[in-house]
Amino acid sequence: MRYLGLDLGTRTLGISISDVTATIANSYKTIRFEENDYDSLIPELRDLVNEYQIKKIVLGFPKNMNNTVGERGMTTLSFKEKLEQELNLEVIMQDERLSTVEATHYMIEADLSRKKRKKKIDSLAANIILQTYLDKMKGRDL
Repeated sequence: MRYLGLDLGTRTLGISISDVTATIANSYKTIRFEENDYDSLIPELRDLVNEYQIKKIVLGFPKNMNNTVGERGMTTLSFKEKLEQELNLEVIMQDERLSTVEATHYMIEADLSRKKRKKKIDSLAANIILQTYLDKMKGRDL
């Protein structure tokens, strides 16, 4: 069973896909779109779901550090509902606090230039979101 991991921004969507055993998340790509035009993402996501036979989607949930849900969180919840309606799949919300910070840290340690980091940050954040969920489901929450 494959899972799709998503990191939703205002103009980008980071995407990762698990292996067939749902053990390892792999960064896939970043989709750029017009600011807040989330409907434009549905056709490409539908294609990915069909091509990779995705069974569940794990969507990063941007909560505030004090565990409250702000404007970005509300937007993400609306996107979750849209995905469930349009793709007819379960969408699981995964706390994404600090995933982008963690992704940036990994890339700095790998000595990637700012330009390369900017291109890869969203898909790597999606990868961290999905891997965190997969580890939790396998009882490997570290």
